Amino acid sequence: MRFTSEQRLDDTILEREFILGETLDEIPGILWTPGSASASAPTPLILLGHPPLGLRKMYPRLVGRARQAVADGFAAATIELPGSGDRPRLAAVDQARADLRRAMEAGEPVGDEIVDALVLPLVEQAVPEWRAALDALLALPGIGGPVGYSGGVISIGTRLAVVEPRVTAAVLFAGSLVPRAVFEEARQVTIPLHVLLQWDDEGNDRQAALDLFDAFGSKEKTLQANMGGHTGVPQFAGDDAARFLTRHLS
Repeated sequence: MRFTSEQRLDDTILEREFILGETLDEIPGILWTPGSASASAPTPLILLGHPPLGLRKMYPRLVGRARQAVADGFAAATIELPGSGDRPRLAAVDQARADLRRAMEAGEPVGDEIVDALVLPLVEQAVPEWRAALDALLALPGIGGPVGYSGGVISIGTRLAVVEPRVTAAVLFAGSLVPRAVFEEARQVTIPLHVLLQWDDEGNDRQAALDLFDAFGSKEKTLQANMGGHTGVPQFAGDDAARFLTRHLS
């Protein structure tokens, strides 16, 4: 990991952009830390997931979530997803996205083949990258455990919750198409979960979201459903999710 820029958003938040890796496909990311973080008093960390729209496009929403995390006493970090932003495109995923768009415009059912082609390559590449980022982040002075995960593609969050023991609690946003294989993985999830569902999400199969929640193996899991579309999550729902993370990471 190497830092490429640094700025203070105010007296309490340090924002640093970084690059992870030394390959041709370097992974950009952003780290937000409270001014109080130090080697002698390391702060817990929240990994901020997001949809594959690119960090620049998502930045206004991400920095808002990061401000909340820092206000609650945590560091926050995110990385660019495979095929997004300035990273090389994933041709198979782009084709699946086009197939999905055609099926939806034609009013046709979205088959498992399209869902698998759209989501599974992203999960397979993104989860090891998140774990590598976590290795680098936890090696920095001032950042320690425990670690939470919040938001983004629910299939990525599910896989990460299964394979990464350092993630001890997760907030998941229902709304992305979910492969059948992820339903099986969900049964292996045991960490506390807080799942946000927008009841009228135009791009979400509501029943599939409910079925996935039912499949999670966690003894502590909460589903909070609110009326409204995909981007209409009410502020109080975000506040409830923040309190969940504070309860489990503080």
